[in-house]
Amino acid sequence: METILVVDDNTSLAEMLALQLEVAEGDRPAFTVETAGSVAEARTKLARIEPVLVLCDMRLPDGDGVALLPEIRALSGEAPVVIMTAHGDMETTIRAMKAGAFDYLQKPFDQDEVEMVALRALDLRRHSRRAAMLAVDTSAPHLVNDIVSDSPQMKSIVKQIGKIASSQASVLIQGESGTGKELIARVIHTYSSDEPKPFVGINCSAIVDTLLESELFGHEKGSFTGATQTKYGKFELAEDGTIFLDEIGEMSLPLQAKLLRVLQEREFERVGGVARLPLRARIVAATNRDIEKEAKEGRFRDDLYQRLKVVTIELPPLRERASDIPKLTQGLLARIGRSLGKRITKVPAELISHLQSLPWHGNVRELENALTRAVVLAPGGVLLPEYFPAPAAHAMPAARPADSQRRSLLLSLAEAEREAILRAIEASGGHKGRVCDILGISRPTLERKLEKHAIPFRRSELEPALPPHSV
Repeated sequence: METILVVDDNTSLAEMLALQLEVAEGDRPAFTVETAGSVAEARTKLARIEPVLVLCDMRLPDGDGVALLPEIRALSGEAPVVIMTAHGDMETTIRAMKAGAFDYLQKPFDQDEVEMVALRALDLRRHSRRAAMLAVDTSAPHLVNDIVSDSPQMKSIVKQIGKIASSQASVLIQGESGTGKELIARVIHTYSSDEPKPFVGINCSAIVDTLLESELFGHEKGSFTGATQTKYGKFELAEDGTIFLDEIGEMSLPLQAKLLRVLQEREFERVGGVARLPLRARIVAATNRDIEKEAKEGRFRDDLYQRLKVVTIELPPLRERASDIPKLTQGLLARIGRSLGKRITKVPAELISHLQSLPWHGNVRELENALTRAVVLAPGGVLLPEYFPAPAAHAMPAARPADSQRRSLLLSLAEAEREAILRAIEASGGHKGRVCDILGISRPTLERKLEKHAIPFRRSELEPALPPHSV
């Protein structure tokens, strides 16, 4: 009979787990369960047994479960280690997964969770031995607390970040606009090293190709008209940190070919230069496009796609993670309040339910815009549903209208564009920067379209610097 070791100073919990696991359940066989109430006792037990699974508390009387994790795994013959804790915050999740935890259980957990972990551990042991993970110092110079991960999808992503943080593998982040791809990239960067390193981002859709090459690789003095001095590119400035290529799907095919060569050779040249410079930074790319489909249809290089997607993170849209909305709302309101100098102290439960029922096609960015507008309109410290756009503005049509009705509802391209701009102005609370974000256009383009459609736009008091988006 195989053995499971439970390391927890809570005697009642250890006995409960022993009673559960010592009896066969469904496809799971019965186990012999050994318990230890401290780090010292765990070491003694591991000297004489070789468990197939270790369930270890995060906080023990004489040590830290995560700090002990590499030692437990070494003493237990690389058995999967599951960390148990009552502190379900993002930092401890990332610390545990980065240190090589097999999984992470937040107390109180139910029997089904334990059964699932035990079966997964058995399956893993049966088919392959878990590869050793690099044990690193998990203290971070700056803690990032903007990822809300109450939903199963986001909990999985936080665990994934913990697993990839200690490597230098390229990462491709995919998700709709407004889901927080840049924030995920920054979290990966923050937890990838214990020392501060550069994070250099560039929006590939915001710069024309002729300038984007110079922005990425730099240029030598005199290499083209206007190059009055040598310029360092993003790849050079990133050093051994992270370079974030946002909206990589917008990059032209010729520039994709040059980027591919850089990724293959891990070297690059400044425009007009001959010196070969090493690429030391980790590449994190993001896109709201279906790059796999784009590659199949010839609009994106398949070989570059394969280079970028060493690790892929799929960010779910907000409508698929409604359970995150209460905590997201709380965090966003605190930040918006600091920015606007206005404090919101109460949010009725029915409003939270209302927010959870909306589809949020603009995702977290749209939620932040809606909350900003509501905070501006709220006369006191309580947020009420009437400060938000009517549900009909968000709802999708319930039924497809008849052909004659559809023809009467169709807009010309110009009318549709004007309507989109007006809706974006409404959703942004009258902030031009937000309007540009929602529409995915630059400020000069917005100005031209406002003039074209004769849309009056008075500068909003919200327009000065706003905080970065949460996820």
